[in-house]
Amino acid sequence: MFTIIKFLFLKTTRLALLIAAVAVLSFVLVSNSPIDPVDAYAGAAILNISPEQRDIIAQRWGVDKPPIERFLTWAGQLVQGDFGVSAIFNEPVLDVISKRFITSFWLMALAWSFSGALGFGLGLTAGAWEGSLIDRGIRIYAYTMASTPTFWVGIVLLMVFSVFLSWTPTCCAWPIGMSADQATIWQRLHHLLLPVITLSLIGIAKITLHTREKTIEAMHSDYAIFARAQGESTIGIVLRQAVRNVALPAVTLQFASLGELFGGAVLAEQVFAYPGLGRATVEAGIGGDVPLLLGIVLISTVFVFTGNSVADFIYQLVDPRMRKVAGSSS
Repeated sequence: MFTIIKFLFLKTTRLALLIAAVAVLSFVLVSNSPIDPVDAYAGAAILNISPEQRDIIAQRWGVDKPPIERFLTWAGQLVQGDFGVSAIFNEPVLDVISKRFITSFWLMALAWSFSGALGFGLGLTAGAWEGSLIDRGIRIYAYTMASTPTFWVGIVLLMVFSVFLSWTPTCCAWPIGMSADQATIWQRLHHLLLPVITLSLIGIAKITLHTREKTIEAMHSDYAIFARAQGESTIGIVLRQAVRNVALPAVTLQFASLGELFGGAVLAEQVFAYPGLGRATVEAGIGGDVPLLLGIVLISTVFVFTGNSVADFIYQLVDPRMRKVAGSSS
C-alpha cells in the first residue's frame, strides 16, 4: 500500500512539473508564431477592418498586452480551472476539448486495441518461426509500415475504398447533414472504419517488431530448449512459456505508445476530415486560436503522461525487480 502511495505521489509531482514546463514552453512558442491572431480571426475580412476595429478585436482576445502579462493572466485563469474561450468556436476551451475528445476517443481506443492485439499475435508468430516465409512476410510488412507516413496510408485507403470502390465514406464522423445524436452506431462505425484501419496499420508495426525480438529470445532460452528436448511442440512452447515472458513488455510498450497514437490521430483526422481533437489541433494552429491550442497541448500532455504512468505501474506491479529498482533510485 505504501509503495502505491509513494508511486502516485512521485508521478503526481512529476506531472505538475511537466505541465508547468509545457505551459511555459508552449506559450513562448505560440507567442513567437508568425500567425497574427487578429488576422487569423478576421480572415479575408481583415482588408475591410479599420485600425480601430482591429484594436477592439485585439483587446477582446487580450493580444494587445505584453507576452509576460498575457502569460500571467492565462496561468492565473488556468490554476482556477479556466482554460479561456476558443476564438474559432466561440466556446469555452474545455467544452470544445470535451466534445472533440469523445469523438477522438473511439477512434484512438479502437486503433489502440486492434494494433496491440494484432501486433502481439504477428510478433509471436514471426518470432516462433524465425527465418520462415511467414517471418519474412511479417517483417517486410512491419518495416514498411514503420517507415510509412500516416497521412500517406490514409490517402491511399481513401482513394481505393472511398473514391474507386465507394465502400466507405470520404469524410466526417457521421453522415453529412446529420448531427452526432441523429447518427446510429452503425453509421458512426462505418465512418470510423478507414481512420481506425489507418492508425492500426501503422501501430501494428512497432508492437510486431518488439514482440518478435522478445519471442526469439524466449524461444532460445534454456527452458524452451529443455521443453523442446522433452518433445514439446513449437506451439506448445509459445503458449506455455513464451507468452508469459513476452506479454508484459508488449503491454508496457502499448501503453507507452499513446503519444505516437495521438500524433497519428492528428494526421488521420485531417486526411478524413474527422471532427476530433486532432483536427481541432490543426485548426487551432492555422487559425491562431491560442487558448484552444494551449488547452489541447496541456490535455494531451496529461493523456500521454497517464499512459506512460500506467505502463510503469503495470511493470512494477507484475515484476518485483522493477519495484526494487524504483525504490533504490528514489
